[in-house]
Amino acid sequence: MKILKSRKALSPVVASIILIAVTVAVSIAVAAWMGALTFNFMATEQLKVTNLQFGQDPTIMNVTMLNTGTNPVTITEIHVNNGNNLLGTQFTVLANGNHTETVTYNAPTGWTPGAQYEIEIKSSKGNQFTYTATAPS
Repeated sequence: MKILKSRKALSPVVASIILIAVTVAVSIAVAAWMGALTFNFMATEQLKVTNLQFGQDPTIMNVTMLNTGTNPVTITEIHVNNGNNLLGTQFTVLANGNHTETVTYNAPTGWTPGAQYEIEIKSSKGNQFTYTATAPS
C-alpha cells in the first residue's frame, strides 16, 4: 500500500470559499421560505359595515360593507338578528380599500321603528363580522 503524502484533496482557501457559498445559499433559501410564511400569516380578512340603511319601504334594509383587510373576503352568509341566511349565492368584497358591496335585505314582516338589529356576516374562512344599528323612529 502506497501512501501519497505530497497530494492534498483541497486547499484550505478553496474549502473555505465552498463552505461560505453553501452557507449563503442555505441562508437565502431559509429567508425566502420564512418570508413566504410571514406574508401568508399576515394576510387578514377584515370587513367593516359602513352603513345600514333602512328603506322607505319597511321591508327593505341595505347593508353596505367595506373590506379594510389585505385579502379579498368571500361572504357566505348574512344573518339579521340570528335569523335565516339572507344570501342565495356567495360574493367577494375586494381588498383595495375603495370597493364596497351593498346587500338588500327584504324582511318578510318589515323592520320595526326604534328596534335594534344585529347584522352577522360570515366569511368562507369562518370569520364573523357583526354590526348593530337601530331602526329610525
